Amino acid sequence: MSLPHAILTALLEKPSSGLELTRRFDRSIGYFWSATHQQIYRELGKLEAEGHIRALPSEQPARGQKKSYEVLPAGRAELARWTAASQDPKPHRDPLLLRLRAAAVVGTDGLEADLRRHLELHKRQLADYEKIEQRDFPPGKDAPHDRIQHLVLRAGIDLETFWTQWLTHALEEFAELPESGTA
Repeated sequence: MSLPHAILTALLEKPSSGLELTRRFDRSIGYFWSATHQQIYRELGKLEAEGHIRALPSEQPARGQKKSYEVLPAGRAELARWTAASQDPKPHRDPLLLRLRAAAVVGTDGLEADLRRHLELHKRQLADYEKIEQRDFPPGKDAPHDRIQHLVLRAGIDLETFWTQWLTHALEEFAELPESGTA
C-alpha cells in the first residue's frame, strides 16, 4: 500500500507529470521507496480512477502531451489517514545475511570479496547522503517540514553508517577465519 502514498506525498510537494515523478523518485523518495516508471504510471491511473488525484488541464491539448497531476481533497485525506495509522515494523530480509548464515555450513568461498564490494557500495551511498545533507540542510534550516525531511535523510545516513561499521567488523572476522573456504 505504500507506493500510492509515496506518489500522493510527492504530488502534494509539487504537482508533476509521470516522467517528473519518476525523476524525483530517482533523486529522493527512491532512496527509501523505489518504483519503476511503469509502476508509477500504473499507480497514477489507479489514483485518478479512485478520485485521489486529477490531471491538470493543459493549455494546449495535444495527443501524447504529458499530463501533470495534482492531489484532490480525497487524496490528501487518504494520505493523512495512512500517515496517522499505526504500522508494525517489517522484518528485515537481506540476502547477504542469509548467504552468511549458509556459509557457516557450506563454506565462505566468494563471500569476502562480496563483503568488500558491499562495503564500498555502502560507503558511496553514505557519502552521497552526506553531500545531500550539506546541500539541502544547512544550519538554521529548521522549518517543521525541513526538520521532518531531514529526519528521513538522517535515517539513511544512520543506516549506511551501521552497514559500513558492520561490514568492516565482518571483514575483520573473516581475516581471522582459517584459510579453508569450507565450514
